[in-house]
Amino acid sequence: MQPTVRKAESVTVSERPVLLFDSGVGGLTVLREARVLMPDRRLVYVADDAGFPYGDWEEAALRARIVELFSKLIAEHDPEIAVIACNTASTLVLADLRAAFPDTPFVGTVPAIKPAAERTRSGLVSVLATPGTVKRQYTRDLIHEWAAKCHVRLVGSVRLAALAEAYMREGFVDEEAVRAEIAPCFMEEGGRRTDIVVLACTHYPFLVNRMRKTAPWPVDWIDPAEAIARRALSLLARDDRPRRNGLPEQPDIAVFTSQSPAPSVVKLVRGFGLQAATSSTT
Repeated sequence: MQPTVRKAESVTVSERPVLLFDSGVGGLTVLREARVLMPDRRLVYVADDAGFPYGDWEEAALRARIVELFSKLIAEHDPEIAVIACNTASTLVLADLRAAFPDTPFVGTVPAIKPAAERTRSGLVSVLATPGTVKRQYTRDLIHEWAAKCHVRLVGSVRLAALAEAYMREGFVDEEAVRAEIAPCFMEEGGRRTDIVVLACTHYPFLVNRMRKTAPWPVDWIDPAEAIARRALSLLARDDRPRRNGLPEQPDIAVFTSQSPAPSVVKLVRGFGLQAATSSTT
């Protein structure tokens, strides 16, 4: 039996939400940190599951799709801030979103290359990302600016995001498939080894325990979720208006652009404290 899906309600000015956007469930890693850091804020999670995976899209078409989606999402939810909890979308369309919607602050998700360069001891760093993030000039500019003295290997994984989605829905993942996807991250050079792997896709932290298990040696896996949530918090205006029990008066919701999330996904988002909702804009 299909679970009941509630219609998204309009929001009031006093309850303007923090909107988090991703192609699927990967951005829930950021939402988890956001809830810890801003428990009094209402959260709206938007999964563009109708467009997943973003790696299969041509750049121009994907850019147009996301900008069009946000014109509708902003009109419906009036967010106080929008967090693009997706590296692929951020590196492609963040500038376009800021230009199209100047009254809405946007926080993007970009590969955590600067902290990786500061933390590495061996000087060998890998960035594990989607092929789209790997090929973007934005990513190479980050390396040039922050990690010029390091050997940074860009590893574009075709399968990991989908593996993470399946794992979160079904609770199972093929560990050999994970091993194969992360294997190119591990370099040995002049007696040195890779010691940092940047998780440059918000889906990947869901698989980090499997990555640790299948890695050929221990490394530091950098998950940017907390830093993204802290950046969003820093941009929010202080709100001293009292709320009932210090919590938002309306529930946190998850909106799916497919309009028909699988029962396993509805169950998953409930585990993150979200009520599944449809949207009149998708």
